[in-house]
Parts: sequence; structure tokens; C-alpha cells
Amino acid sequence: MIAPLPVPTRIQSLDVTRGVAVMGIFSVNVVGMAMIQQAYFYPPAFGFETLADRLMWLGNFLLIDGKLRALFSIMFGASLMLVIERAVAAGRSGWRTHVARMIVLMGFGLLHWAMLWWGDILTHYAAVGLLAALFARVKARPLFVIAAAGLVVHAGLSAFFEGRGIVEYEQMVDRIDAGTATPKMIAEVKEARQSDAPAAAIAKDKAAHRDIASHFAWAKQQGIAAPFDLGPLWLETLPLMLLGMAGFKGGFLTGQWQRRRYRKVAVVAIGVSLVAYAALAALVLAKDFLAPYFFAVNFGFAPLFRPIAAMGYAALIILLATPGGALTTRFAAVGRTAFSNYLGCTFIGTLLFFGFAGNLYATLSRFEAWLFVVPVWALMLLWSKWWLERFNYGPFEWAWRSLARWQLQPLRRVPPPGQGGVGGGSNLSSETAE
Repeated sequence: MIAPLPVPTRIQSLDVTRGVAVMGIFSVNVVGMAMIQQAYFYPPAFGFETLADRLMWLGNFLLIDGKLRALFSIMFGASLMLVIERAVAAGRSGWRTHVARMIVLMGFGLLHWAMLWWGDILTHYAAVGLLAALFARVKARPLFVIAAAGLVVHAGLSAFFEGRGIVEYEQMVDRIDAGTATPKMIAEVKEARQSDAPAAAIAKDKAAHRDIASHFAWAKQQGIAAPFDLGPLWLETLPLMLLGMAGFKGGFLTGQWQRRRYRKVAVVAIGVSLVAYAALAALVLAKDFLAPYFFAVNFGFAPLFRPIAAMGYAALIILLATPGGALTTRFAAVGRTAFSNYLGCTFIGTLLFFGFAGNLYATLSRFEAWLFVVPVWALMLLWSKWWLERFNYGPFEWAWRSLARWQLQPLRRVPPPGQGGVGGGSNLSSETAE
């Protein structure tokens, strides 16, 4: 039976880590918002001409790309477990509470995908979250073993299939050199060496970003199943969520371990990640982003090290988060409003890049697009704390909670008796977590 938590207080380590994760995700997503879709998966396809563009890719690849999404997936699993436990503690059905939340989240995700951005992850998280909850009664240690096994299987399959692409490419090159290649082989090698996206593809992509109506028309063509069709990502997200559930149950993500254990995890995990990613980046650069090698590295070999880096980051964040510190409080506020911040970033991207507003879509290089990241990070840190000093939830968190419970939740904070000021002060760590 799931043991309920005795007191419904915030767990600051979860909030801070979630806040860092959602901020990091935007630094990758901005590329998918500002540039053609193909460039999100393959940088040379568009806006990748200068040294600054390559350095920006390198920095993101070494430190952020995939790792912060993995961390957010882990935190989603931890939050999932927390919500179920809090529901049980309140006398409600943990399973019904969770299912209602995932259904509402899926609705938000589908609207987000159809109206604003093809890169929505909410729909995927809601679907995988329904599966992850089936493991809610499993204890921490076996849950960790299941998660680790799932991640190894995913990494092994990814490395096998993407690595096979390198082998097949080299075999075709050898056949061309030997004069025994078929026309199909010659065409495939030529295509692999072609980096820039064709002008027709760029024009078609830009047309889908003229306005919201154009994007919706594109979404209708894709079909409603498209945001669920993320292929191998299913095999990665589920064990990552299970890892988060195990980390929550075992006290790792809630800050209950000794600091020396966190230091050990941070040093070893981040160290291994940096060495591995540096070696993979060196291979990509040595091959000058040749498509078979880039895809093998990014989607085949990197997955093995993503969860390692994510857990190292979680340990480091917990170590650095000073309880009650000014910066810690701001990151925690971002984490408490992660849903609103995630969608808010899309709204900002829509205004900046869609044709009806800023009209910057497919006009910027990778480095130029990333210049928007730091100002948006600053905005997250500023508005989130300000908002939570006045309201109980972020705006979309409030809508999510109200719809999932089919009852409007109290939004504005009420000052405790005898206290003045807006929302009763700035103690942002004492509200209920669900």
C-alpha cells in the first residue's frame, strides 16, 4: 500500500530541480521555434554557417541537449508519485486523481501542438504518465532496477540501429570507390552528404508558421496521432519517469541523502557525462556533421549517458540549493509554475517568430536564436516569484488543477490572520504540493 505523507508541505528540492529543468529545456526548444523543423534534428540543415553557431551547438550538446529533458522526465515521475501520495493522504483515490490530471494534461498538450508548436511534449508525457502510474506500488530499489534496465535496453537498441546507419553508409562509399555501387547507393550517399535543406522545404515550413490558422492547417494534415508518434522516445521516457519515482521513494530527489553521497553522485555522473559527450562531439566535428555520424551520435550513442548526466545534475542542484536563499526561492518558484513557464515560452516564441507578429521564423542562425534564451530565463525568474507571492498556483497550474477536479480552485492567496501585504508574504515553500 502507498504510504501517505504526514504533512502536505512543499519539497523544495523537487521545485528547484524542476525549475532548472524547464529553463534548460527552453534553451533547446528555441531552435525548434525559431528555425525550420529539420534544423532542430540536424543543425546543418539551416542557420549553421558561422563559428558561433557551431560553438552554440557544442555548448548545448555537452551541457544541455537531451539532459535537461531527461531531468524533467525524471522530475515528472517524482511529481507523479507525490501527487498520488498526497491524494491518498487527503482521502481521495490516488489512481483517479492521477488519471484525471493526465487526461487534462493531454488535452492541453493536443491544443498546444495543434495551435502553436509541433514540438509539444505534454501529450507524450500524459500518455507515458498513465503507464508509469502502474508502477506506483513498486518499492524504490526494484523500481530503480526496472528503470535502469529499461534505459539500458533503449540505449542498446538506439546504438544498434543508428550505428548500423554508419556501417551501411561506409559500405556504400566502399562500393562507390570500387565502382560497383548501384544508382540507388550513389543517390543515398549524395543525400547523406547534402546538409542544407532544399529551398522548397524551407518555403513549405515557413508557410506553416505564417499564423495560428496556418499552423492548425498543418496539424490537421499530420493527424491527431502525430504528437503521440514519437517512436523510440517512448522507450526512454517511461524508464526515466520510473527513475524519478524511485528517486522520490528512495529520498534522493527529496534531499534526504547525506551531502557526501550527493557530492559523489554529482562528481561521478557529471564527470562521466562530460567525458562521453566530449568524445561524441569530437567524432561529429571530425566528420564535419556528416549525417550518418551525427544521427548515430545524437540518437544512437548519446542516450546511454543522458540519464547519467540528469542524475548528476539533480545531485548538484540539491547540493547548491541553499534553503531559503533568494536565488533558490526564485528557481523553486519557476519549478512550481513549470507548466505555465513551459507554455509561456511557446507564447513568447509564437509572438517572436510567427508571421503575424515578430515574423522572425527561419531568418535567424542558431546562435542568433539562442540570444533570446537568457532574457526569457530572466523573465521566468522574475515573474514566477512575483506571481506566487499573490496567487496559490501558476495560471495554467490553476486551470489544470481546476479541470482535473472539476471544481474551481482558490487562486488568490489569502494573508494569514494578523499579516498584511500581498498574499501574506513571500514564503513560497509552505503551500501544498499537489
